[in-house]
Amino acid sequence: MTDANKGIAEETGNTRARFFKSFLSFLITFVFMFVTWIVLSGKFDPLLLWLGGISSFFVAYYFYDLLFPAMEQGYFKVFFRFIRYTPWLILEIIKANFHLLYLAFHPRMKDLIDPHIFTFKTNLKSDIAITTLANSITLTPGTITVTSDSDGVFRVHAIDRESAKGLPGTMLKKVAQVFGEKI
Repeated sequence: MTDANKGIAEETGNTRARFFKSFLSFLITFVFMFVTWIVLSGKFDPLLLWLGGISSFFVAYYFYDLLFPAMEQGYFKVFFRFIRYTPWLILEIIKANFHLLYLAFHPRMKDLIDPHIFTFKTNLKSDIAITTLANSITLTPGTITVTSDSDGVFRVHAIDRESAKGLPGTMLKKVAQVFGEKI
């Protein structure tokens, strides 16, 4: 095989591999959307199933690369580690809700609420890890991520010292573990 033909064969193989990864991302997104449609609707009428299938198809066609972007080798590890992270985050959200409930109904509420903004730096490198940490902080009641940048610098607003004391702490460690980053 000549060098020119070899380059064409490699390019064709690379195109097929990209198509297969894209199709796999589309298929997984479609199935995920359709199953979500069925679970949330709870209806099994043929017309509704057909409309759910069409809707899921269009969502998967236009947005397949958002849920399952590249389908690279380590993607499923990260996905399952994120699934394990989610219950811990939900528990933290519940605990923070009870803390805010305590603040709201305490007789000295005005004394306990001490809003402030604090800054911290992390060693997170990937944009997805930084975004996940920022969103996790914002989802936890009593704290809001004001800014975060690609250097890992966060500015967070907290309603009181108690809400701020745990950050970045365990949440940072867990997010770094999900994405396989060193902290």
